[in-house]
Amino acid sequence: MRTKDLIARYFAAFNAGDVEGMLACLSDDVAHHVNEGDIRIGRAMFADFCAHMNRCYREELTDIVIFTNDDGTRAAAEYVVNGTYLATDKGLPEARGQTYRLPAGSFFDLANHQITRVTTRYNLSDWIGQVQ
Repeated sequence: MRTKDLIARYFAAFNAGDVEGMLACLSDDVAHHVNEGDIRIGRAMFADFCAHMNRCYREELTDIVIFTNDDGTRAAAEYVVNGTYLATDKGLPEARGQTYRLPAGSFFDLANHQITRVTTRYNLSDWIGQVQ
């Protein structure tokens, strides 16, 4: 499978709310670098993170553009997060069903047709300003 196709499959699973589909794209020891917080290692920790996110947020990614290096070991994507804040997340403003639109990006390492690292970045202060 081409790197670009794997990343597209990962994002299609995200947009479908298909956590199992996302997990199928990841290596067993995937390193998940979130925007705020500790690095999570492994599919189980990634699944726990997804469960938390799905409880607090409903999100759809649009305007996705995927970039890859020549040997298929690295990729990046730029996109827009269109979301609804469903339940108050610890340390963040109170959730009241606020909507937000936020530019973001993800960076990936890949090996053996699996994602071995996911790093996600967005502007937290922009998000807070939109939901406050």
